[in-house]
Amino acid sequence: MLRAAAEQIEARGVAAVRIADVASALGVSNALVLYHFSTKEKLVSAAFGYAAEQDLARLRGLLGRRTTALRRLRAAVRWYAPTGQAKGWRLWIEAWAAALREPVLREVARDLDRRWKAAITEVVEQGVAAGEFHCADPAGAALRLTALLDGLAVQMTAYEGAVSRARAQEWVDDALARELGLGHAGSLTTAPDTAN
Repeated sequence: MLRAAAEQIEARGVAAVRIADVASALGVSNALVLYHFSTKEKLVSAAFGYAAEQDLARLRGLLGRRTTALRRLRAAVRWYAPTGQAKGWRLWIEAWAAALREPVLREVARDLDRRWKAAITEVVEQGVAAGEFHCADPAGAALRLTALLDGLAVQMTAYEGAVSRARAQEWVDDALARELGLGHAGSLTTAPDTAN
């Protein structure tokens, strides 16, 4: 039900989606959806919470691999970037807009943002501790990287053709290399892999 709600929100937008749209997508009655979620606002908040947990599970999987911190960071950033395999940018742009008016949704979005930045910060700290790269401010690096990714997502989703996929990926790679003190994006692909 939550997956269907997230899909309907992404397709129709928070303001336009109705309980009936979710029920229809599932082939069930409106009453069944209302039985589980007494209001549209509760359904929307739960759907965003569900989507956030799915994204965080994927992030944990990427960052939990047995390889260098640099390779884990690169994989996570490339997946999350609007040029990668991460889906649902329309959903998150809808969430950010709706969060301006909905306190419960604001907390869901804020929690996702905090957890995403904390996970990136932790891997940057691990890479610094292992001597893979240098970063004096891992939390600041995580914030700047996610701000770049979020901004590119808005540009590429809302304004098709504003930034090419290749250019966006180049900017993301350059930013990651710069944040890690590697100098240029080429160092991201030449780093040794220590996976067992």
